[in-house]
Amino acid sequence: MVLASDSQITDPGRGLTYPAQKLHTLGTHAAWGGSGSRAVLYDVEQVFTEEPDSVLEARNVGHALQARILPILKHHYANFIADVPAQEASGTPATYVLAAGYAGGDPFIIDIDPNGLIGHHEETGFQAIGSGAAMAQQAHALLAHFGMTERDVDYGVVAALRVLDALDASSPSVGGPMDICRITPDGAEHLTPEEVKEVRRQVDRWVELEHQALDQLFDQRD
Repeated sequence: MVLASDSQITDPGRGLTYPAQKLHTLGTHAAWGGSGSRAVLYDVEQVFTEEPDSVLEARNVGHALQARILPILKHHYANFIADVPAQEASGTPATYVLAAGYAGGDPFIIDIDPNGLIGHHEETGFQAIGSGAAMAQQAHALLAHFGMTERDVDYGVVAALRVLDALDASSPSVGGPMDICRITPDGAEHLTPEEVKEVRRQVDRWVELEHQALDQLFDQRD
């Protein structure tokens, strides 16, 4: 499995964008990322950093994630001031959390939505959250014919970076540097900036090979 994210935070209430780490470790065999209120995600990060093993060793990983995230959501929702004088309301601090990895040797792709509901995405093999989620879903559909879920994880790394780069070029809410975590039953490996550059060279080679295939598309015409 591959978990990947950009590094741009969009604050529509203040009209700001700024870089931030969105992808984090969850023990040695998983990773997680979040979208939405940074205050909520900061608290989630503290909990996941302190007790990753208890999450991954739980009988039901989804319930374990939910049990830790839901109290944080409730606390922030209960203390959220919706109407601040002389300030345009920015809306409730809706927050999504997505975690993926291996627990007991079995793969999981789970998200927790702003209502605390659990989503399982192991069968589809794909899920996206955040402002670019709709475009990422579309990109996944456009790449479906390559059968990425049937290929080696290194293909998934290349595909994830290609999708992120495409979103970076087309959406003002997405921006680098890109962060990628390569996850196998042996463990989760967060790629260094240099390793991401090497993956991008493979993306360029993929695009070049597609150009060559397209150039030859009509070569067999009578």
